[in-house]
Amino acid sequence: MFKKLKIAQLVPPWIEVPPKKYGGTELIASYLAEDLTKKGHKVFLFASGDSKTKARLESVFPKALYYVKNTWQDDFSSMLHCLSCFERSEKFDIIHNHFNYYGILFSSFVKTPTLTTYHGDFSEIIKEKGVKYKILQKFKKHPFVSISKFQRPKDLKLNFIRNIYNGIDVKKFEFNANPENYIAWIGRITPKKGILDAIKIAKKLKINLKIAAKIDKNHLPDMEFYKNKVKPLIDGKRISYIGEIGGYKEKSEFLNKAIALVNPITWHEPFGLVMIEAMACGTPVIAYDYGSVREIIENKKTGFIVKNSDQATKVFKEIEKIKRNDCRNLVEKKFTKEKMVDNYEKAYYQLIKSYNV
Repeated sequence: MFKKLKIAQLVPPWIEVPPKKYGGTELIASYLAEDLTKKGHKVFLFASGDSKTKARLESVFPKALYYVKNTWQDDFSSMLHCLSCFERSEKFDIIHNHFNYYGILFSSFVKTPTLTTYHGDFSEIIKEKGVKYKILQKFKKHPFVSISKFQRPKDLKLNFIRNIYNGIDVKKFEFNANPENYIAWIGRITPKKGILDAIKIAKKLKINLKIAAKIDKNHLPDMEFYKNKVKPLIDGKRISYIGEIGGYKEKSEFLNKAIALVNPITWHEPFGLVMIEAMACGTPVIAYDYGSVREIIENKKTGFIVKNSDQATKVFKEIEKIKRNDCRNLVEKKFTKEKMVDNYEKAYYQLIKSYNV
């Protein structure tokens, strides 16, 4: 019988935990904090003060910084937030870092085992070979968990001690066997997420597309992209924008009524949560072959993996052959929060043991 642990979960202070709407990292951290607490561990969640948790909430900032003027992505705010965790490192058995480079850098000054889950894509960092690349080069022995096998960069040879897929609370996503006549797109409006190709696919198919998306008001390039490229294509009829959505009920109703989710990404996304959320509702996914897509979708069984909008249009004719129960079953088998939390718990014990050898 393993002893119960004192676990610090370090999350960026930008968005509250769990997120009211958009925020994959914060959702995963919330699942971990809540379920590890239920398992009897003493969990300290370092997040913004407006977060909600059964763990012990530790915060420097009373409100998520995304909503506070002039603090979004401020390095000094990040360092102060990280310091609040690492200056108390001796009180924890392990620190789980979800705050990428800040947590990695601070970990070098403490003896407490620190495990990093990087929720982004390493490929652009390798391509640019900038400061982030140099940090990763310097910390090759730092323990990482990958969230997909694809995420592991061959050029960096980082110390991945486990691969743990993200999971969701499947019971909160309502299954629907009888969809309505539209396809869905959900995410953040930015070029690499594929919103323009989603619109192109809908127009080719002459089918309604409903867009549920975050428009990042703090990121000027995305605002310009929406204003100049996306907004002119939204007619409120064939192509409709319903705004940013959040919460299980709202998200389930949006996803489970769709014939399919289109996910025409053009970047190597390490793990697309929206795909397992859609499949949990019984909704098959049509996605471009980038990143971890092949690890999430079972091609021709829970959706289709394609290369471009022409292929997406072609395979849509076969969408009714996909059994919506198969979509739900795949998520229940591979992508539950319970499976994810159990695997992280094992990773914690594994890392702590290696430090004590």
